[in-house]
Amino acid sequence: MKKSTLLILMAVSTFLFMSCGNKQEAAGDGKLSLAVFVPGVLAGSPTYEMMDKGVRKAASEFDNVSVKTIEGGYNQGEWLSQVTALAASKEYDIIFTSNPSLPELCAEAQKSYPDQKFVIWDGYRENQPNMATMRFNDRELAFLLGHLARQITQGQMPLANPDQKIGLIVGQEYPVMNGAIIPGFKQGVLALGEGTEVDIRVVGNWYDAGKATELANSMFDSGVDVILTIAGGANQGVVAAAKERGKYVLWYNTDGYSIDSHIVGSGLLLADKAAYEWTKKALEGTLEYNKAITVGVKEGYIDFISDNKNYIKQVSPEIQQAQSQLMDRLKKGELTLSMPKL
Repeated sequence: MKKSTLLILMAVSTFLFMSCGNKQEAAGDGKLSLAVFVPGVLAGSPTYEMMDKGVRKAASEFDNVSVKTIEGGYNQGEWLSQVTALAASKEYDIIFTSNPSLPELCAEAQKSYPDQKFVIWDGYRENQPNMATMRFNDRELAFLLGHLARQITQGQMPLANPDQKIGLIVGQEYPVMNGAIIPGFKQGVLALGEGTEVDIRVVGNWYDAGKATELANSMFDSGVDVILTIAGGANQGVVAAAKERGKYVLWYNTDGYSIDSHIVGSGLLLADKAAYEWTKKALEGTLEYNKAITVGVKEGYIDFISDNKNYIKQVSPEIQQAQSQLMDRLKKGELTLSMPKL
């Protein structure tokens, strides 16, 4: 073997050895097994995709951790039995999941399996042993998008009409939607004064894009020129209607700008960041269970995406400046929008 080839092989071997050696050991003895329970399906669900990505990214930094993702499907009536079955199997040291309804379901499962640890994002339950929950301040994000919607409908943007009317389409009603998102959206609209009507419609599920298209067209017929859509897979129906009718759409939870040019505002819940950080703490043994926290703009887990070229091109500089100033107030704590008890 040539000397140069031998040196290359030695260098590669050294690099691989050092890379493996840089991985941490998870707290506890032996191999740890993690489960990611998706209350729905993973593909096409950006929030759950970010959760799964964050958990797996953190797990990859430890050399004795495995991760299995389990999809629960859309039938919420089956989630309790599925979560209980995961706990009953005793295969998983920690079960990770995300949904406002999951803390209650996981607490029910813990009645039979109290030693099972759960880490839940986008949910909130205080004083629950072996459970850590983090919820996002949805009121803040909804406020930001309501504030933007009001400026769009009353401004001079090309596709806006003279009617002071905006829309909100949601997949289903549930405590966080009714108690935080809808009130926060309306509050953002009212922050700029009276005179704008808010039209709210409910699809009834998180996947019927055809129904969402019908609702959006009905709203456009009534004078709505911008819709915030929070309807899961059904969001595509709203976008299709806006594209055909020449209207505006606002996006919730994830970066939606790349989906279509009619999306002119996008709020962001940093679910991947939350999942990564808490999974890493859990594996290091530093995560506090029996604790519930709320995070928002000030804590760095909610953002409004203002550097996208579609937003910069279509939204007037005056509106952009107003949104930037609102974000600054939230970051500095000059404006506080607390989550209600739900």
